[in-house]
Amino acid sequence: MSDAEPERPLLVGINHVALEVGDIADALEFYGDLFAFELRSRSETKAFLDMGDQFIALAETEADGRDDQRHFGLVVDDADAAERRLEDCGVERLDAPGLEFHDPWGNRVQLVEYSEIQFTKADHVLEGMGLDGLEKTDRAIAELEEKGLAPEESN
Repeated sequence: MSDAEPERPLLVGINHVALEVGDIADALEFYGDLFAFELRSRSETKAFLDMGDQFIALAETEADGRDDQRHFGLVVDDADAAERRLEDCGVERLDAPGLEFHDPWGNRVQLVEYSEIQFTKADHVLEGMGLDGLEKTDRAIAELEEKGLAPEESN
């Protein structure tokens, strides 16, 4: 057995926040009264509020307490390392696409890889974090370009 510390993924940032609301129309009116935002999309029970390269997800529910809609998304530099770490620590993953789990207190956590999403860090921040080699997928770059947010040389 090795004494070396196990590989752990580095937290990079927050992708989005999901909130439960009683009624989507009422929630959009409330948040619209407070803030200016672009409505990314909306269905009868969900709405997504753009915040540049991040967003808030609103989900309508009648349930009280723990549920499967309320969660937060964390950005990691390496999803494969995160997956291995969850397994090494005996954390049970949820039956959902991607990397999702509940912490011991019932908080639902979703992990996403930096390269796969439109969330970006400034070059100098990435360099300062020792992450200057991170790159974006073509899909993530296209999402940024569509909003006019892609830098000349995308990370």
